Amino acid sequence: MLFLVQSAAVYGIDALIVDIEVNLQPVKGEADSAPTVLIVGLPDTAIRESRERIRAAITNSSFFFPFHKTTINLAPADVRKEGASFDLPIALGILGANGDLGNADNLEQTLSIGELSLDGRVRPVRGALSIALRARENGIKNLLLPEENATEAAVVAGVDVYPVKDLREAVELCRDLSGGGAPRAAPLKLDIAELKRSENKYRVDFSEVRGQQNTKRALEIASAGGHNILLIGPPGSGKTMLAKRLPTVLPPLEFEESLEITKIHSVAGLTGKTGLITERPFKNPHHTVSQAGLIGGGSNPKPGEVSLAHLGVLFLDELPEFDRNVLEVLRQPMEDKQVTISRAAASLTFPASFTLVASMNPCPCGYFGSQRECQCSPLQIQRYVGKISGPLLDRIDIHIDVPAVNFKELRGKGVPAGESSETIRGRVIKAREIQLERFAGNGVFSNSAMSPSQIRKFCALDADSENLLERAMLKQGLSARAHDRILKVARTIADLEASETIKPNHLSEAINYRSLDRTYWT
Repeated sequence: MLFLVQSAAVYGIDALIVDIEVNLQPVKGEADSAPTVLIVGLPDTAIRESRERIRAAITNSSFFFPFHKTTINLAPADVRKEGASFDLPIALGILGANGDLGNADNLEQTLSIGELSLDGRVRPVRGALSIALRARENGIKNLLLPEENATEAAVVAGVDVYPVKDLREAVELCRDLSGGGAPRAAPLKLDIAELKRSENKYRVDFSEVRGQQNTKRALEIASAGGHNILLIGPPGSGKTMLAKRLPTVLPPLEFEESLEITKIHSVAGLTGKTGLITERPFKNPHHTVSQAGLIGGGSNPKPGEVSLAHLGVLFLDELPEFDRNVLEVLRQPMEDKQVTISRAAASLTFPASFTLVASMNPCPCGYFGSQRECQCSPLQIQRYVGKISGPLLDRIDIHIDVPAVNFKELRGKGVPAGESSETIRGRVIKAREIQLERFAGNGVFSNSAMSPSQIRKFCALDADSENLLERAMLKQGLSARAHDRILKVARTIADLEASETIKPNHLSEAINYRSLDRTYWT
């Protein structure tokens, strides 16, 4: 008997519908031999090993494993299938071919995924949100999946999500669905409005940072325009503390943005029971991270840290300690806002629109230019900062010095309390709204993503500003890319003041955020 069930496989951050065809053929003249199970359609080792898991799960769930030659085809057959998420649909297909599920025609609108334990329990899998989105696009109404993955899949409207604990529960649901009536178990429903209200519950706040007003101002500009920023200062000056608070002043996520972020984290297996991600991600990889860990990769490419930080913050602490080759692969995603990973079988693209925040000490000992005596020679300092290439530095819009905090500021004596993240966030949102109105319909959402033609259109300068920029270019030896970055930052500063034009004071502040080029790299 032939039986068809539907499942899905994840490639990159998207899913592909997979038809699982199960055919049972009676064994002739071999009554004493064990039944054989053959899986075809480019399965990997995990799928081939599923034969024994499925056999044990069916038997331990009090069902009869058919004494037939069982052929299982995963279609399309020319696409490689990986992972254990096909366990549940294959088991359902075998039981369906054995007559345990009812009418197969009524299961055409049902898709299932899940890994099986030997006792029949259903284990969680990756990519549930991507699979739910693909099911909706293909008009599939019902989705059976593990309880741990149900919340993230249920945010997709138009698909009835049924969480299942074990194989027996999945069989009962399939019997109800194949009968044409409503299943006894109701699909999981989520209150999207309640999920949205849970956003922005950060445990940190900018008001906790003592002093560092100039750095806070630079981070506000970076948030308002989506600019990359480099913090340079001695140990203990607050660089990491400031960077961790940057997500608290970024604009809140729209629902579609939350879906996009959750889909990436779901593929990486990082959502669990949390469901929809409503806060902007903050990723802080260790300096020993590999290229594949940072950018993504593997035989079946998975998203790296730059993609997991999509629409959020990627923080690289102690930037010179990273391997130079690892840092250089950041160039392309910083420009293109996406990562393309090519393999012999396929080429996959992951989104990577992140705000880069990097920090570093000014020298190996960390105290060059501070009140404490520096023990480093000029050659040591040159080698240390030289680990960061000029092309990578050019792609960082803002360089800001983070000095040590003095005692009065640290203790708060005679110094007013700093602004809260909520106050700063209000100004950032207003600046972003100006940018959205300016770039409406152009596919650009922040000043940092402006094209050269848009820079010429929206960053016009008067005569005084032209002369100021020319002197800065000549004196600091800035590149053409640095020229564009200065104009983008100046445009953001003007937006924070709701100014239609870039004024000399806006441009002067933007130029000051490139002054470290002269101090360290010229």
